[in-house]
Amino acid sequence: MTIVKFIKPLYTIYYWVGSFVLNIIKFIVKPEDNLILFISFGGKKYDDSPMMIYEEMIKDDRFDNYKLVWAFHNPKDFVIPRGRMIKTDSLEYYITALKARCWVTNSRVERGLSFKGRNTFYFNTWHGTPIKKMGKDISNNNKSFGSKAKWNVDIMTAQSKYEADIFSRVFNIERERFLVCGLPRNDNLATATKETKQTIMSKIGLPLDKKVILYAPTFREYERDKKFNCVIAPPIDFEEWEKKIGDEYIILLRVHYEVAKVLNVKVNNSFVYNVSDYPILNDLMIASDMLISDYSSIYFDYSILERPMLCYAYDYEKYIEKRGMYFDIRKFFLGGTTEEELLDVIKDFSYEENLRLVRKFRNNYVENYGSATSVSIETIYKNIKMK
Repeated sequence: MTIVKFIKPLYTIYYWVGSFVLNIIKFIVKPEDNLILFISFGGKKYDDSPMMIYEEMIKDDRFDNYKLVWAFHNPKDFVIPRGRMIKTDSLEYYITALKARCWVTNSRVERGLSFKGRNTFYFNTWHGTPIKKMGKDISNNNKSFGSKAKWNVDIMTAQSKYEADIFSRVFNIERERFLVCGLPRNDNLATATKETKQTIMSKIGLPLDKKVILYAPTFREYERDKKFNCVIAPPIDFEEWEKKIGDEYIILLRVHYEVAKVLNVKVNNSFVYNVSDYPILNDLMIASDMLISDYSSIYFDYSILERPMLCYAYDYEKYIEKRGMYFDIRKFFLGGTTEEELLDVIKDFSYEENLRLVRKFRNNYVENYGSATSVSIETIYKNIKMK
């Protein structure tokens, strides 16, 4: 699938042949009114909004008679309550998708193809608010070319009108299909307390006497190795960070799931904790006292916590040229374009000034949060309930 994704002629063949075959098979396969298919990040994880919806759904007796199925690249790596698991990109996966009464995902179910079951309600939560260019706004020269498939979603959740307006246009989805209720994955950010923070810090194994900085840069899809792995080489010397701020802070390093390797970054267990493989991003946000990122949609989610955020945009001009953004994130937050500037801001930190900027950002871009899971479940049930 990695090869198909990044070699355009091969993807074109895959798309037309695969879509044609599945759209014939769907008239042979009998739909099941009580089957719901879940998939997160294309089968990579058991997390995010689909997991939040699933774990509430299995507590809801209205769904007791529903068959709940999760799709993963490697099902043996996961343990889930109640439901069964299948492997993505298998015949069983595509047959299950065609039979399903409902799809719940935060990305796409179709695996780069164009098909939908005859009786399928497609509920998509997506996985973030757009800051970088998306869909048809992405340059034709970008290596991460878009899928040819039409978005056949019935409902897509959003955190704001800003988000819904952009996704409607770039994914060619009717604006009325957007449910501006927030993202289910962010509900627990709205209810996080000091006690929650300390519990999670202990769970991760962090010292309770230090402030925690979460450094979460996004990936650069235009920087890949010969095996199509994303790479990232931020100009960072964490030894210098430790000298300047190590008495007060520790660092949680969280790179995007697209990034296969972290280059030029030395990690130690006393100051820098590499938590890139930690399964629950919300835990890391709640455990931290401050966020540093670049062009990641994590800013929108983290703003719900109402904690300081800094922007380290060391390659802003290159990123604008190669990927593009909807607005200049540097105008919203303190930070810098060099490591020295960033460390100076952290050392001379103005907490109240930073929170003022965070609140302004949240008011602009995150209109709804806190109850998205319950709203999503009600919406799904209303649309698929068995008579």
